[in-house]
Amino acid sequence: MAVIRNTRSVRAVLEIFNSSKNPYSSVQLIDYFKGEMNKTTVYRILDRLRDGGVLHSFTDKNGLQWYAKCQDGCSSHEHVDLHPHFQCKDCGKTECIDVDFTLPSVGGHKVESAEFLLVGVCVDCLEKSSF
Repeated sequence: MAVIRNTRSVRAVLEIFNSSKNPYSSVQLIDYFKGEMNKTTVYRILDRLRDGGVLHSFTDKNGLQWYAKCQDGCSSHEHVDLHPHFQCKDCGKTECIDVDFTLPSVGGHKVESAEFLLVGVCVDCLEKSSF
């Protein structure tokens, strides 16, 4: 279980996620906080927030780690907000998709997490290409 101390750095990272429903890549966050905190600090905060049930993470089509705020009900013991994520292959926009998603039962195994990434073309890029 991760201990999340209420430091200025933790509050700064949380403010990003509290102000938007969008996921952010670790690279975006490291760039955003450049000069304010080093990348090791950013990674440690993200890991603690994920382990504490505040954020969930997923891996994109290029192997990059993304983070988004968990919905109600997640804790350090269990992440309950399972949902797919979408990444546009044209512009790179990545988002959480709000649809019901149930993990299948796998005989003899206890599934504790899953990642479901949909890759395609977002609405904005579809509209641009239709002109």
